[in-house]
Amino acid sequence: MRLDSQPAAARAFFRRAALPLAAALALSACAGMSDSQPHAARIEASALGLGADGATAPTVQEQWWREFGDAQLDRLIDSALASNPSLKVAQARLARAQASADITDAAGGPQIGVGVDAMRQQFTATGLYPPPLAGGIYETGTAQFSGSWELDFFGRNRAALEAALGAARAAQADAAAARTLLASNVARTYFQLIRLNEQVRVAQRLLAQRAQTLDLVRQRVDAGLDTSLELRQSEGGLPDARLQIETLQEQLTLGRNALAALLGQTSASLVLEIPASTAIKPIAAAKHVPSDLLGRRADIAAARWRVEAATQDVGAARAQFYPNINLVAFVGVSSIGLDRLLDAGSQQWGVGPALRLPLFDGGRLRANLRGKVAELDGAIESYNAAVLDAVREVTDQLASSQAIGRQSQSQREAQASAESAYEIAVQRYEAGLGNLLQVLSAETAVLNQRRLGVDLAARALDTQVALMRALGGGYRAELPARTTQQPVTSPL
Repeated sequence: MRLDSQPAAARAFFRRAALPLAAALALSACAGMSDSQPHAARIEASALGLGADGATAPTVQEQWWREFGDAQLDRLIDSALASNPSLKVAQARLARAQASADITDAAGGPQIGVGVDAMRQQFTATGLYPPPLAGGIYETGTAQFSGSWELDFFGRNRAALEAALGAARAAQADAAAARTLLASNVARTYFQLIRLNEQVRVAQRLLAQRAQTLDLVRQRVDAGLDTSLELRQSEGGLPDARLQIETLQEQLTLGRNALAALLGQTSASLVLEIPASTAIKPIAAAKHVPSDLLGRRADIAAARWRVEAATQDVGAARAQFYPNINLVAFVGVSSIGLDRLLDAGSQQWGVGPALRLPLFDGGRLRANLRGKVAELDGAIESYNAAVLDAVREVTDQLASSQAIGRQSQSQREAQASAESAYEIAVQRYEAGLGNLLQVLSAETAVLNQRRLGVDLAARALDTQVALMRALGGGYRAELPARTTQQPVTSPL
């Protein structure tokens, strides 16, 4: 073919290629789509009353645990965030999701490759090859560049990419949620150790007091003032006090083991000095559910990104009903006989469109679309469950925080009364108006109030940590806009 005739031939070729393309687009209606709209509806913040009154809450800092003012707690949480295996698993999932998004993104771009083949073969004597090739043994060789580019007319690749990006963003939010959960678990375990340590001190004082009481009762029995009944009752108090101490010591050991596991260490390597609860600064608590709660929670952000990814998957499934159009080309050399591979006559090239259109597939595409819609329904309901759980967690912690405040006030009043009664009993004993048993009995009431005060103080700290987590732990989500997946329509 002459060179000046090649452009005209190419135009004629593409005109001929356009005819089956148009026919294929017209036939695309044959592979009709069934109803592909989701049945589930996403809960909006307004339906839960969030934002209706414009209520706000203090912003939770990213490193909220530093507000407790305990340097040892800061060190423990920093160590856990750096070495905890569970957090590293979440980070590995994020890296995998990001790599999947990169793979999907690369699939939509031009693909170029090079291939070199060399073969020694016998050609058939009864086929298409004429003599002298027929029945002969020759060497063949091919060396060429090839390329393809899928023309994403119907948005399938774009939808797949958006789905992969949504999954990656969901994994990123999951990693942030895991970070918040780990920090809160370390803080709660640490405060539990403080509570147990102070309970041990109270129990040790109770044991000493019961030993003192037993000694006094023995003296009274020897003096004929008490009977063996009072003696046996006093003797039973010592094993009970020792049992309390042993139980608390066991819980302390288990708590240290749990804290070491959170830090990715062994309990033997854990260096820990348990402080007094009075050394911990309380954090100012929120008074109500914030209007922007949904934007503060990493788990809600992850669930919403999964809804976005599932929505894009539905769009990609819809696009599979339409033609897949590729632009393919190759250029290189091919010859029978390797010595002629680089001859001018061995050149070959080709360029043109490639089209694939599903017409009758036994319902595979419709079934795939129904499956993707079902996954979208599941993602929406999971999001709704996460929203409801988040609101419940915040309201529960707010209610507990307020209740603990009232209980602590009553406990402080009761402890003040018990300490006043104890002081009066001591004064009466020193003045010879009372006996030591009355003093010890009054001290028992004081110790019981101290034990209750230790529990309430620990509960207050634990509730503050739980509330920081319920409020998102300092996370600020970049949520996707409301997803409205438009049905894919034919351009014809």
